[in-house]
Amino acid sequence: MEVAARFLATRPRTRWEVERRLRRAGPGPDVIEATLERLVALGLVDDVAFANWWLEQRDRHTPRGRRMIEAELRQHGVPREVIEQLRDDEAERPSDAEQTRARTALERHLRGRPLPADAGALQRVGMFLVRRGFDPETVRVTLREAAEGGELPTTP
Repeated sequence: MEVAARFLATRPRTRWEVERRLRRAGPGPDVIEATLERLVALGLVDDVAFANWWLEQRDRHTPRGRRMIEAELRQHGVPREVIEQLRDDEAERPSDAEQTRARTALERHLRGRPLPADAGALQRVGMFLVRRGFDPETVRVTLREAAEGGELPTTP
């Protein structure tokens, strides 16, 4: 339990991450399972809460597209059901969260510089957003709005 508590002290973790850390520490499988059950019962290990926390951190610090966020969550061992639930929750939100993330990522990438006018540079900016996990349609809409003089959000 001490190993798990120290591991959870820095940031929220998924059940998979805690289980992997406990296996490295060396206790038997029955001790690991009992510890995980206790941590889940105490609310210290919650994959849904972790996924929401991860999404919030991404939105605040390094905006990414839905595809990349889902890939990162899978890397952290978040179950498929939780990722699908997060996707459904985001679809129900009234604001277009993906579009907002793309606009924020574009603003941070440009760092106050104007949007490039030539097609090649604009394509490179678009590819930057695609590499960040945004789908091509979201990238097109974001770049079109920015080119038409739409206000880009300022970073806090």
